Amino acid sequence: MVRLILDTPGGAYPVTVGTNLQRELRGAVARLNPTGVAVVTDTNVKPWANKVAKTVKRAGIRSSVYAVPAGERSKSMAELEAVLSFLERERIDRGGVVITVGGGTVGDLGGLAAALWQRGVRLVAVPTTLLAIVDSSVGGKTGVNGRRSKNAIGAFWQPSAVISDLAALETLPAVSYRDAFAEVVKYAVAMDRGLFDLLQRNVPRLLERDLGLLERVVFRCVTAKALVVAKDERDRGLRAILNYGHTAGHALEAATGFRVSHGRAVAFGMGVAARIALALDLCSRRTVEAQDELLASFGLNTRPPRVDAKRVLAAVALDKKARRGKVAWVMPRRIGKAEIGHTVPGAVVRRVVTRALA
Repeated sequence: MVRLILDTPGGAYPVTVGTNLQRELRGAVARLNPTGVAVVTDTNVKPWANKVAKTVKRAGIRSSVYAVPAGERSKSMAELEAVLSFLERERIDRGGVVITVGGGTVGDLGGLAAALWQRGVRLVAVPTTLLAIVDSSVGGKTGVNGRRSKNAIGAFWQPSAVISDLAALETLPAVSYRDAFAEVVKYAVAMDRGLFDLLQRNVPRLLERDLGLLERVVFRCVTAKALVVAKDERDRGLRAILNYGHTAGHALEAATGFRVSHGRAVAFGMGVAARIALALDLCSRRTVEAQDELLASFGLNTRPPRVDAKRVLAAVALDKKARRGKVAWVMPRRIGKAEIGHTVPGAVVRRVVTRALA
């Protein structure tokens, strides 16, 4: 088990990574002394959420569980209203705690509900997918999707604790598990050459879900994110580095009606960003090839679903980080280092995206 403290202007909180962390979860919740606990989960993970609720009840704390339909489509205003109604029915007051149990969809949705209910109640994140463990559960971003834009409606709301129990990954479907390595590779390419080398050497062991090795990988990802979030909690500048691969990736998700998984969309977006950087002489061909090879080793180089390039390009223009209609791209310079804030000529973006979807 490893633990780090993420210190942000919005508050400091522990992130614990390990296996069979029921005792740590019970202690983390008990220290908050809640008047009641509402567990938000989805239909796929409800059995694990029920275990979380029982763990909390052993500490003598009232708890109840609400499950939204599994899938990205639950990141909607309709499901947000449903979760808020659940909190109201359960009489969660300002002394209460929301615990999110699930992947990124549940974390974003439940986190936003916690930020809104009673103008903010405390939140404990229990991520159950590798993607959520390495990325979305840490940093305080919550939200739901707009009709045309990914994560367009949201708030910054830091959790009081994050409990990442790697035992949950043992039953995670293989496709979902592999998809998460897009975010892991993102950290490696954009911020951590040592992590890139570690991944290259250990692909078979990681695919076999070696929990000891996974703990090391997760800790490096979370540490990288924590250092950025501590300096730029509200995403005003430096934090944009975490958006590597997400500009075109989010656009692909929106253009396909979220039929493509987030991990595969990010892998696509990283490929687009690297090829734009190559076209602008910002990185070498070897950097692009090395990224492609590592993504391929995790099965993430597959072609995206058939989609009109014009729809993807239109969605790129709606990127929530755009300012005055100009999209700021994160560009790789070499493995382990990316730069934020690049404005790219429209013709280059159109050419690269069109070729990527051909």
